[in-house]
Amino acid sequence: MKLKTKDNGWNPYFAGALVGLLAVFSAYATSVILGKTNYLGASTTFVRAAGYIVQFFSPEHVANNEYYLKEKVKIDWQFMLIIGIFIGSLISSLQDKSFKIEKVPPIWEKNFGSSVYKRAVAAFFGGILAMIGARMADGCPSGHGLSGNMQLSVSALMAIFIFFLFGILVANIFYREKEL
Repeated sequence: MKLKTKDNGWNPYFAGALVGLLAVFSAYATSVILGKTNYLGASTTFVRAAGYIVQFFSPEHVANNEYYLKEKVKIDWQFMLIIGIFIGSLISSLQDKSFKIEKVPPIWEKNFGSSVYKRAVAAFFGGILAMIGARMADGCPSGHGLSGNMQLSVSALMAIFIFFLFGILVANIFYREKEL
């Protein structure tokens, strides 16, 4: 199996196998080290990061918040994983020379114009909507897709199906080619 594709990007099968190994290793390592199994996922970490920010301005709000009583505001291995994903993707994109800064991606500009403000507002509210959905589903696509399916969880399989279904629907609504 080739590690790189023709366009010098990572082979998706190799990258997928590495992520699968990471998911298995994280479940094993956390069960040995922490005495309980913690699975790979990201949405809880973002909520904890929000808790850190809120705690800076209003510690009593976080201390009395029912959610943060259950999900402690802490820096743990998953928090470091998110930082590592950012750093790793940056290093990878610099290494294969695919790194570039875009104010507005070409596909967005083609469909919605070149306004940076419009793109930023859409990204902000899209992020809020995605996080609300991840909290309602009790996990994000990476958590359900990697960890849930690794356990052969029916609810995770259904969640991934719904994530993909709505992703396809929304992409078709916003990005399909307009007929003349």
